Parts: sequence; structure tokens; C-alpha cells
Amino acid sequence: MPGSLQPLRNAGVPGVLFLGSYPPRECGIATFTRDMVEAFDRQFGTRSQVVAIDEPGGDVRRYGPEVVARISQADRCSHVRAADFINSHGAQLLNIQHEYGLFGGERGEWLVDLLCALTKPSVLTLHTVLPEPDEEMLDVTRRLCRYASRVVALSETGRELLERVYRIDPAKLRLIHHGVPDVPFQGTQPAKASFGIGERSVISTFGLINRGKGLEYAIEAMRAVVARHPETLYLILGETHPVVRRYEGESYRESLQAMVHGCGLQYNVQLVDKYLDYDEIISYLGATDIYLTPYLNPTQIVSGTLAYAVGCGKAIVSTPYLYAQELLAYGRGFVVPFKDAGAIAARVVELLDDPSLRRATERRAYRFGRQMTWPHVAEAYGRLFAELLPAAPIELVGTA
Repeated sequence: MPGSLQPLRNAGVPGVLFLGSYPPRECGIATFTRDMVEAFDRQFGTRSQVVAIDEPGGDVRRYGPEVVARISQADRCSHVRAADFINSHGAQLLNIQHEYGLFGGERGEWLVDLLCALTKPSVLTLHTVLPEPDEEMLDVTRRLCRYASRVVALSETGRELLERVYRIDPAKLRLIHHGVPDVPFQGTQPAKASFGIGERSVISTFGLINRGKGLEYAIEAMRAVVARHPETLYLILGETHPVVRRYEGESYRESLQAMVHGCGLQYNVQLVDKYLDYDEIISYLGATDIYLTPYLNPTQIVSGTLAYAVGCGKAIVSTPYLYAQELLAYGRGFVVPFKDAGAIAARVVELLDDPSLRRATERRAYRFGRQMTWPHVAEAYGRLFAELLPAAPIELVGTA
């Protein structure tokens, strides 16, 4: 029935079932869920399965065989039927990748229906934790955390907010960092050669594009950067967010393109209109000298793109949103004020002028990122799952 939970197949019985958006849906949580499942299966030799949640219109999407059921965001009964499916499934435990906008209701509160009906342990991974929630957001979050067996924050800032602001029992909370690629620390020359960039200095930003990215300030900053380093190339990598495109088309991207032309930066700024796969992200980051996140939301608690740049050992310049403040502390990167093209330009020029400063910053970022690699993250989730399934040795968690 359209809009209802749709069991797809029974391709084996894993110990852990994962719930979240999932590729080919194009969003950050979908990418995270896929990376999490793949890392977990590599770490423990398992074949995990997924319950995917679809936005309106997403019911036509075709998933891989690992997706065994799907929920419709627009159908409240679908959330409840999902609990019935999960309860009858052979999995012993459910891990939910949570973002408020993924689930039905004004604040995603229909997920509470699912958790209330669940008879198995659950681990709720929160990708957004607001420092000043309104009463409704506070209530929904508290109810989600009340019914979950454990709650994972992706940053220490998020964990602390859950304890102090949301009053979540600290015994329920765990910090497990956002996963990052496990790649060697190396120079940019091989990757630049593969793109035909040569010896140009490369700045990059990647991810789905929307107005909250603040890319206009980065483009404005490039005028001063290019005056000092005319060989510099700034790559804005990624397509417009599908939700943004649905409501306003490509107006933001077109305004950025017009700005590039208006500033005479066609040689120095390129917008690559493409949803990047994992290998492409790693290749572009490999060619990057300075990674830039000029984001505008000061309360952003997690950024997968920033995490990836840290994991790859990049010199990073960012606005001081919460996650950037945490990850880039102790010389692991540099923060500049919001909406300040001059400050962005000054810091980028400083790093281009001083290769030794850039290399030292890269090394500090890379060292910190070692604890965030996907094998470490998968191992941490495995230990957490084992806490909730004490009869199952950790090496058997998720076994098909």
C-alpha cells in the first residue's frame, strides 16, 4: 500500500538492524548510515540489514538488498508498523540514525511511537542537539531518549548539552565520534596530478549546497586571496540539496555563479555540480591544501564534511559553529568570525604564505582524527551493542 511500511525480503538474520535514511537517497544521514553499516560489517564480518525511511515521493526509490523494509515519513501508521516488523525480525538490537526532519510529525515525534512499541534494545544516535531548544523540541528529545536504551552523541559538546540542558541520565549517554576515512597522511601532489591541477594551491568545500553554507563569503574572500596568490583554485564541490532544489530550484547556485563572474574569478573558483561518492570525496580532499567551512549556523553540532577533512589531515579554516570549535581546538585548525570575508581571506593567505604552519596544522588534525576512523567507530558501537546484549560475545554482534 502506498505510504505504508513495505517489507522487501528476508535475506538473513543479522544481530543488529539499522534505521535511517539510506542511499540512493541523497542526504548526509543516508551517507552516514551506509558508511556505518559497511564499517560495522567489515569490523565484525557481518551482513547487516537496514530499515530505510523515505520522504514524500521517495517510495519510488530502488534500494540494495540490504534494505529489508521502508517507512514513509508522511504516514504515522507506517512508524508503528515498523516497530512490529522490527520486533518480529531476527535482529536483537536496533540502531537509529536520528535527525528531526527525517521522521514524521512537526518535530519528528512519530519516531516516539516506534520506540514505545519496540520490545528490543535500541541505540539512538543523535545527529542534531540544539543548545537552546524550544519546549516542543525539548519534550520530543526527552521522550526519544527516555525510550531508547542508550543515546549516542557525535561530539563531546553534544553529550554535555544532552546532560545539562535536556537532563538526560548521563548513564545512558555515550560519545562516539563521527566516522572518518582511514587514509594515510600524504602530500597533495599525486591527487592534484590525477585532476590535472598541477602546482596550483587548492581550497575546497564539499557537501550538499544550501544558503546556510555561507559560500558567498568564501567567494568574496577569494578576491583578496587571488590578489596575493593568483594560482589559487577554490573548488565548491556538491549539488544543491534535494529539499532546497524542490522549493527554490537552483537559485542559490546560480547566484554563486553570477558572483564568481561578477568578481572576475572564473579561473579561480569552480562549482562542481555533482553528488560526490566516497572515492571522489577522498580524491578531492587528497588534492586540497586548505579546507574551508564558512557555515552560518552557530549551533551546528556535527558536520560530516568537517569531520572528513580532519580525518584526512587537512589545514582547515572555519566559522566558529559548535562542532568546529570542538574539532579545531588546540591548533587543529583555525576559526574566523561568521560572515567575515576579510577574516577568511586573511587566514587563508596566512596558511598559503607559511607552508610550515600549514603542515603543522595538518599533522595535529590528522593525529586527532585517528580516533575517529571508521574501524574505531565501528568497534565503539560494537562494544556499546554488547553492553545491551551481554549474552552475545562482541565478535558475534550482528552476525548473520
